[in-house]
Amino acid sequence: MRTRRHLRHPHTALALVVALFLTLLTCAAEAADAPPPPPGVPPPPVPAVARTWPVGSHPLVLRGWEPPATLYARGHRGVDLATPAGAPVRAVAAGRVSFAGRVAGRGVVSVELTGTDLRTTYEPVTASVKKGDEVAAGEVVGTVEITGSHCATSCVHWGLLRGEVYLDPLGLLPPWLLNRGPSRLLPVLSF
Repeated sequence: MRTRRHLRHPHTALALVVALFLTLLTCAAEAADAPPPPPGVPPPPVPAVARTWPVGSHPLVLRGWEPPATLYARGHRGVDLATPAGAPVRAVAAGRVSFAGRVAGRGVVSVELTGTDLRTTYEPVTASVKKGDEVAAGEVVGTVEITGSHCATSCVHWGLLRGEVYLDPLGLLPPWLLNRGPSRLLPVLSF
């Protein structure tokens, strides 16, 4: 009796198996239709569009960018910049706020940079902007939260993404802003 019950609708089971098989074939065919990326072609470089650091004038980098080996592997997807709690956090370049809210208990602000396919993230930040706001380079987007940092001391985690791929945000800084050394006086030439 039990065997008959399971065999009562063998066509339904067969139809499910065939549907699953066809779905898998369709997905494989669509994946095969997509052109593979050209071998040896690096991704587009990060343009040096930043006009300011997100905090301070040249903050100490507590931890640098450590790219993960794969999309979900271990790594450090940004840089940690030393800064006191309550300090203003600024947009490094002009853009539009794509997110301002809480993620996993931390305040996060994300800005899509104008004229690029990039977006920056700042955390832990209490936002002073909202989604959709246009921001100028150097405009305050929030303040550093007292808690929520993953650093031993107070810091801002500054991230950069192209799509879902994390990049080194320090690449946004032009050399004159990134490697600012001490000022030097040059001799005056008389004619």
